[in-house]
Amino acid sequence: MPFELNVFIVEDSLIQRMHAAAICTELGLHVMGEASDGNEALLLLQNSPLPDVMLIDLEMPGMDGIELIQELAHRAIPVSVIVSSAKEDALISSVETMLKAYGLPVLGAIKKPLTLPLLSKALDHFKPITKENLQTRPEVVMAASEITKALIEHQFVAYFQPKISIKTGVIKGVETLIRWQHPEKGLVMPSQFISIAEEYGLINELTMEILDLALQQCRHWHERGLKITVAINLSMLSLSNSTFAEHIAQKVASYAIDPSFIVLEITETAVMGDVGNALGTLARLRLKGFGLSIDDYGTGFSSMQQLSRIPFTELKLDRSFVDGAHAKPHLRAILASAIEIAKKLELRSVAEGVESVEDLVVLQELGCDIVQGYLTAKPMPGDEVVPWLKSNNQRLRELCKPAS
Repeated sequence: MPFELNVFIVEDSLIQRMHAAAICTELGLHVMGEASDGNEALLLLQNSPLPDVMLIDLEMPGMDGIELIQELAHRAIPVSVIVSSAKEDALISSVETMLKAYGLPVLGAIKKPLTLPLLSKALDHFKPITKENLQTRPEVVMAASEITKALIEHQFVAYFQPKISIKTGVIKGVETLIRWQHPEKGLVMPSQFISIAEEYGLINELTMEILDLALQQCRHWHERGLKITVAINLSMLSLSNSTFAEHIAQKVASYAIDPSFIVLEITETAVMGDVGNALGTLARLRLKGFGLSIDDYGTGFSSMQQLSRIPFTELKLDRSFVDGAHAKPHLRAILASAIEIAKKLELRSVAEGVESVEDLVVLQELGCDIVQGYLTAKPMPGDEVVPWLKSNNQRLRELCKPAS
């Protein structure tokens, strides 16, 4: 560690507190305080400088560790947290996810017994924080009138994130990600305008706009010998439109692109509205040769039902199951099950949100087909894909080389 950190230990067992303090001292940390439960910790924090890190046990009498974490978040106390518990991995992992949702920096979730290597590894993730960057800033949502103006002026742009074969490191396709290049507000992310576009009946026009951009780029790549698939996301409202399949097919045909190179990604909840029309639209699209991907698999309420009634060609594993799977047995088990289902249904399995080599290795071991995430490539403008590919070819092949 580059500098000494101040640590506050919250643990009801005196022996466990002494053990944790000894490890901290051995690592060169300064133990600035100890408490036997959450109430005592909050009381002591009122009258002393804030620590850099709090090492918190989950199961304590009085205010337990989970309640303490919630209080820290509620009071916007700028402190990094390490959770330590003897409870099962799934519970520890859920608390870690809760920490992230609250915006508290989480350095690690350690299953007891606490050891020097485990604590040292968690502390490697430490970065100084302030109260300002801890507090969540509400995301600005764009007005429908601005979206309409942006459509007229063609302010929307396409970014593309490569999808890589986990066996060879070869690019197999890209996912198209819509962005709004606002003349005054800069690059606006889809979370700030997609829901408004759906609410005000603009989503079909927006989908066609991004489809045009994706097809232009696909045509450009194909003419230069880069025969990759291009995926775009579809909204539930578009699926409910009985003429939507024909509009998509006509648009793709106008670019002389075979529909088999276009993958339409549908979130699990996207077919839950007008089921009849949605299923009809998807069936017609598949009949015309388009690929269909069930996006964010495992995050909805009816994954199995969706797989049984829609002719998918691809199963996309949600990032919430991928990130950290190497260290979380329950996530690995979920991934193994989903990948096995994909194999039995003869679907491609695509893991999104791959950000570490360790998680990549797990996916290789489980037999996943395609990976997508910051480990292999960030989203980029279309004209950057080929230069990126030329400079990263060897790296990708090495990265995806099976362990001997």
